[in-house]
Amino acid sequence: MVAGDVTRRASITAPSMHRRPSARRGSLIKSQQSQSQEVPWDIIDRCALPVVLCHALAVVLSTLLNALHLSQISVFTLFLWFSISVVGSLWFYHNLQVTAAGKAVLVTGCDNVLGNALARRLDDMGYHVFAGFQTKAGNIDADMLKEDCSGRLHTLQLDITSETQILSASLYIVDHLPEGAQGLWAIVNCESWCALGELEWVPFSVIKRAMDVNLLGPSRLVQVMLPLVRRARGRIVLASSILTHVAAPVRGVHAASLAALDAMAACLRRELKPRGVDVVVVAAGEYTTGSAWLSEEKLLEQARDMWKRLSDEQKGAYGEDYFENALRSLEKYTKSADADLTAVTRALSDSVTRTFPLARYTPVSPREKLKSLLAEHLPRSLYEGLYTD
Repeated sequence: MVAGDVTRRASITAPSMHRRPSARRGSLIKSQQSQSQEVPWDIIDRCALPVVLCHALAVVLSTLLNALHLSQISVFTLFLWFSISVVGSLWFYHNLQVTAAGKAVLVTGCDNVLGNALARRLDDMGYHVFAGFQTKAGNIDADMLKEDCSGRLHTLQLDITSETQILSASLYIVDHLPEGAQGLWAIVNCESWCALGELEWVPFSVIKRAMDVNLLGPSRLVQVMLPLVRRARGRIVLASSILTHVAAPVRGVHAASLAALDAMAACLRRELKPRGVDVVVVAAGEYTTGSAWLSEEKLLEQARDMWKRLSDEQKGAYGEDYFENALRSLEKYTKSADADLTAVTRALSDSVTRTFPLARYTPVSPREKLKSLLAEHLPRSLYEGLYTD
């Protein structure tokens, strides 16, 4: 791993000092410049099945008309007509947006780059934003966010694992809702705890922390805030990961906690549908989110802590070289300079602003999309033979 002007890779188990990436606007310049490179998976996901059904309908109708000698129209002609009509209608339906006037949104995890970027984006779009920070006092990112944005943005002290802070935040939001607002239009949970390492390496306290932040915290937050969201007939948006569908070594604890969140969201979606509340999961990719939830400093800190906690027998069984190689496979999480948050931020904001949001957004790279499709549809033994990491 490169540090400063030194090109030699430092040992992952040796002490090292690294500066935490800033969540300020400057950190997002590169991601904003790459917007044109995004793959519009949302509209593709919305249109894929209807287009397939258009082809099936074209085959049936063409066969029926030919059999009854009513018309000699071809399958292709019918398919083309149906597809253009359906895709055009879906495109219009997909791009309908709600008005931002009088709508308030709670965004958690604004300490990280992703939550910070989303809060700025929603403020620019005219929403009233309540930006939650794990540590607000003395936080330069919180001060900069407040300074850079309009008076509609409020910063909150909000650790989603703290019952007291969740209740305090709910009371603050009730007192500061925009005039005429019936409730809270959206909750967007961007808070995440990324625990990495093979299961035997990870301290149980870290596993509990991952479950607290990734599952129990969001669940309690939704419980407390749901009456406000229900009044506004708004939506709940939960940031997750493509890892919940793609098994990979060293990511088990993180994937498990987010998979539980996905399952909870799927059930919650059905529970709240009769009450007019949408539940949306945004499953970002490993490479797309980059440093949004983990800095190089935190990765090295976790690695050193895990290595120290291993017994001599465990260290001998794995070896330091294997341990370092396994953790270095996760360096993509720490590359803040290469992190492209544009697609993830856009998917999160679309979940808030679209009149008819998708149940699941997957702002991922084409490589990750392919890997996810193969993981879902190939026999498990064949998939694991193709992908070993």
